[in-house]
Parts: sequence; C-alpha cells; structure tokens
Amino acid sequence: MKIKDLPKVDRPREKLEKYGPERLSDSELLAILLRTGSEGINVVELSGKILRKFSGAGLAKASVKELKNTFGLGSAKASEIVACFELGRRHLQNKKSILLLSPQDVWNELKDIRDNKKEHFVIFFLDSRNQEIKREVVSVGSLNTNLVHPREVFEPAVRHLAAQVIIAHNHPSEDPEPSEEDLATTKQLTEAGLILGIEVIDHIIVTRNSYFSFKDGNLI
Repeated sequence: MKIKDLPKVDRPREKLEKYGPERLSDSELLAILLRTGSEGINVVELSGKILRKFSGAGLAKASVKELKNTFGLGSAKASEIVACFELGRRHLQNKKSILLLSPQDVWNELKDIRDNKKEHFVIFFLDSRNQEIKREVVSVGSLNTNLVHPREVFEPAVRHLAAQVIIAHNHPSEDPEPSEEDLATTKQLTEAGLILGIEVIDHIIVTRNSYFSFKDGNLI
C-alpha cells in the first residue's frame, strides 16, 4: 500500500503535525526524512527495513557510503539522514537530562527562586523515568500568597506530554511549613491530576536553607 492510500490519520507527516513527534514510531520519523519509498515498497516499510539493518545506534553512526547503497537509497537521501543525526548531536552534546528523585534534588534545582521576595510557583514536567522534560514558573504571587489554578499546571503538562509533575514554590518568610492555602492547593491539584492521568508526585516548599516535602510528610 502506498502512503497516499493510507487514511490521513495514519500518514507520518499528518500524524506529526497533529500529535507531535513523540507519538510517531522510529519508522514513521525516518519515513518523513525519506519522503518516498523504493520500487514495490512504501516509505514506512523501507524505513523499517533500514532500521532493522542498522539496529541499535547503527543508523546514527552510519556513513553516507554505507547508506547510499542500502535498499536503493541513493546519495541524496543518505546525506539527509547523516546530516540529521549530526545536527542532533551538535545540539544535544551539552544537554544533560536532569533526574529528579528526591526533594533535595528539587531544592538544588531551585537556587534561582529560594531568595525571592515573592512566591514563585514552579512546575517540573517529568517523563515516566523522573527525567525533566521542562520546568516552568506558572504563577508569581505576593509576599505571602500565590494562588494557582489547575489549568495553569496541567495545560502545559498535557502540551509537554508529561507523565508526572512535581510542584514547588518558595516561602519568602523562610518558614517551609505549609499553610492552609498550600494544603488546599495541593489537594486540588492532586485531584485534578488523577482525572487527567498525570500524577502529582510531590509538592515541595523551599526556602534559602531548607525545604518541606508533602510526600515525605505523608500529605500527598
């Protein structure tokens, strides 16, 4: 079956535009690069054969010479594949995945807000392995008040395809103990996360020299 004969929802390029690259298989992503297949085989099937031949990290390390004679790829497509992986390496070589496993990890990552005179409400959007996808300040309050709505937390969580989130905010008062408002907000966000299938794994209040974990305090 040719790609144009597939329902639009199953075509790699259309899927990428609608759902983002995270929802595509490796074969579909490679198919977008290749654009067309070879005689008697569509581009997704061709991509699968290439990935099986260059298994593991083999494709990322393959040369133009190795690729251009594989299943009739040719110099142009082989060059595009090599260029794509090289560009990715250059952009990611200095990027380190932050693994957040403890309240101390979060406290260490929040040096920039611990001394702030206003409350900053921060969300860590995590994948299923507790690696940070993105961190965002979703709300800035007054000296002692910071109200946050579930949509400010979970709209970006859905957009970033987060599996779980860690909530954090600073207390300018230097007292890390949660207020009644903190308890109510945590309860509201935890319940909203349950509905959406995005777990709130902790809420951490930070100060200059200490922190309070709702999870460690059995409050979440």
